[in-house]
Amino acid sequence: MNKFFTLTFLFLSTTIIFSQNNKSKTTETNKPFVLGVIDEIQSKELGEKRILNIYLPEGYNPSADKKYPVIYLLDGSANEDFIHISGLVQFNSFEWINQVPKSIVVGIATVDRRRDFTFPTTLENDKTRFPTAGHSDKFIAFIEKELQPFIDKKYKTTESKMIIGQSLGGLLETEILLKKPSLFNKYVIVSPSLWWDNASLLNSDSEILKENFNQKTEIYIAVGKEGLTPTAIPRVMEVDANLLAEKIKFSKNKNIKIYFDYFPEENHGTILHPAVANSFKFFYPIVKE
Repeated sequence: MNKFFTLTFLFLSTTIIFSQNNKSKTTETNKPFVLGVIDEIQSKELGEKRILNIYLPEGYNPSADKKYPVIYLLDGSANEDFIHISGLVQFNSFEWINQVPKSIVVGIATVDRRRDFTFPTTLENDKTRFPTAGHSDKFIAFIEKELQPFIDKKYKTTESKMIIGQSLGGLLETEILLKKPSLFNKYVIVSPSLWWDNASLLNSDSEILKENFNQKTEIYIAVGKEGLTPTAIPRVMEVDANLLAEKIKFSKNKNIKIYFDYFPEENHGTILHPAVANSFKFFYPIVKE
């Protein structure tokens, strides 16, 4: 009988010790969940260092020959849109979904949106309200002369360049589209703040509106039910976004493909995620056999 109790005690003791050791090993092997890498670039154009959040697709190998399209994301900080947009890219590139080719996402962390995403305004009231605004020319130069060459040199990239932005980010995209259209060949413009400077961008001329513009460019414009703009003279964001789409469609340039998407059940805060998901269907339609 004593032998039975002794064996039972030894068995229970061994089990407890093994369990404790196992828990200890589990704790010791915990590792951080890594979504991407944090890179940085010193910008002469902006006079500052900028943080980049980079999502690299599964199977990415810097030594391999395979190259990937690049998606540039404005408002790309970790606490802004980088995580959920990278998740959309990853999900849609799963083999069983196969909506989007595996892509690199470059999230440009925000420093000062008003400064970087707006051009000079003629409205004195806005100059007073937003004293740092009006330097989008420097940010566009940063993208063209520094950021894109940096990414192309350091990562395995193709010629496909998409840009995603919302609100003031959509305003910046529209400015790039109209003034420097060749910087990207895919534009996702969501709820653009075209009201800036009394919607002067809607009256501007552009290379893409001319018949001799020969770069194949795809433009997706989306807006939710967003209502009046924060301007002295009221404007409606839905109307302005539609006017932009119609302005581009009117050019009838065969190299330009454009799609306007309206989300009546989404607002300014909720529209970006479903709009980006829909834009992938526009850029990469799945051909049903």
